Amino acid sequence: MDFLLLEKQLKAVADANRLTLLSCLKNGEVCVCDLVDVLCLSQPAVSQQLKKLEESGIITARKVGTWKHYRLVEDQTPVMQAILSQLENKSTCQCTTECE
Repeated sequence: MDFLLLEKQLKAVADANRLTLLSCLKNGEVCVCDLVDVLCLSQPAVSQQLKKLEESGIITARKVGTWKHYRLVEDQTPVMQAILSQLENKSTCQCTTECE
């Protein structure tokens, strides 16, 4: 087991906002504009939270126009699989064409 990766991932999920983001991403890819509405935080604040999850290898992003769309990485570590399985799926509004 890669203890440095485990440490990074556990630090990344040790935050209620980031756990909420992961709950939203369990349903599939979500635009950052929708995640701003979920957390009721500014877009830069949400992006910082997402950056920590992305740097830990839990999520990945793709750019669509000026917005980024995030999703869970398919190959999760066993520890992350266990954590994600305990999170309830949180529905988010669907991204519209305004963010493309």
